[in-house]
Amino acid sequence: MPYTPHTAEDIREMLDVLGLDTVDDLFRSLPAAVRPPAGLDLPASLSEEEVWRVMSNLAALNAGQDELASFLGGGVYDAAIPAAVDAVVSRSEFLTAYTPYQPEVSQGTLQVIYEWQTFVTRLTGLPVANASMYDGSTALVEGVRMALGRTGRDAVVLPAALNPRHRRVLETNLASEGVTILTAPATAAGTTDPAALRALLDGRVGAVVIQNPNHLGLIEPVDALAAAARDAGALVVASVNPVSLSLLRTPAEYGAAVATGEAQPFGVPCGWGGPLLGFLSCSDELKRLIPGRVVGRTVDHDGREGYVLTLQTREQHIRREKATSNICSNQGLNMARGTVYLALLGAEGLRELGEANRVRCEALRAILRGIAGVELPFDGPVFNEFVVRLPRPAREFRAFAREQGILAGIPLDGFAGCGPGDLLVAVTERRTADEIERYGSALRDFLEQ
Repeated sequence: MPYTPHTAEDIREMLDVLGLDTVDDLFRSLPAAVRPPAGLDLPASLSEEEVWRVMSNLAALNAGQDELASFLGGGVYDAAIPAAVDAVVSRSEFLTAYTPYQPEVSQGTLQVIYEWQTFVTRLTGLPVANASMYDGSTALVEGVRMALGRTGRDAVVLPAALNPRHRRVLETNLASEGVTILTAPATAAGTTDPAALRALLDGRVGAVVIQNPNHLGLIEPVDALAAAARDAGALVVASVNPVSLSLLRTPAEYGAAVATGEAQPFGVPCGWGGPLLGFLSCSDELKRLIPGRVVGRTVDHDGREGYVLTLQTREQHIRREKATSNICSNQGLNMARGTVYLALLGAEGLRELGEANRVRCEALRAILRGIAGVELPFDGPVFNEFVVRLPRPAREFRAFAREQGILAGIPLDGFAGCGPGDLLVAVTERRTADEIERYGSALRDFLEQ
């Protein structure tokens, strides 16, 4: 953050413009627990160098993610980011808020969007993709809207083990649209029950959401679920972890009409509050319902290759009355990060990434299975993360592990039948063998207390 001194008169003028009485009023929306009760207690006058030193020392009191071993997941993951990603996207051509309406001056940005769309279609197996999704939750909302728009129906079925943040965003967005939301229960194995799903399906249901892997990290019976939806005339909207697609079948292979997800693991740092990077792809028959913008490749009258915006169903400068969505940002910088990241990895690198996640996840599961009193309540195949059941409250272990420099996971009490001892643990390619061993040791020490 730059050093920007201002006088008392400057501050008063800014507060007057904002309609506030004090500087503290600027921060009222922040929880009291994260605000210093007595301010920073700085001297009245410091040089730039002195301010920098004081603030650096204060910042050093925080432990960032790089100082901790993070086993947090639930949709946002501590993934490795090659230095080349920052090097490329820090170029001024990408570090701009400019929206690429004019193709004659935006060819670089349009080409990146086109390449991102290409990556997404290859990952999901579906032929059309856009580049306008804020995050995985809003992408899923748009996917459900597309399915309901196509079928002309007004009900959607969500799985009980759907990411709770996705569910909340869906419920908020669809509440005013008269959409009925139904929930398909999970079996004792932690995955969606196909028979129970079939019992919910009737002529009202136009969309069935399948999250694979689900919020418990488990691989869903996608074929049985998709068949149930198909038999009832509903469309499948898949919400997927894109890293998992390096090892698992694509949504297109089990008949999804729309695929959405959170691409944060592709080169976007954990912001713990954003920004994130959603993605969406669909079948050809749904392409005119896709929100945001799509970039196409063409040639000019001299036969030179170029890139242009196309299928702009919601762009404000055309056909506004036929807009299908309020999404308009193309998440340009994060989309560029994801594109550079995938270009660096290539197909083989992506497979190695998925395998690294799988191997490390299984290594920790094996260690935890050997600890007395600890259970792995779900035996099915997992990717990236899993549930561990402790004989004591998971929140207590989370606090204990934090003191050991470990972010142990997300307590699941109350979610999809989980209890106070259940913890969602994620293991990415960043976790070393030593960190995985440390996790097991920390849990043993906690249980021996």
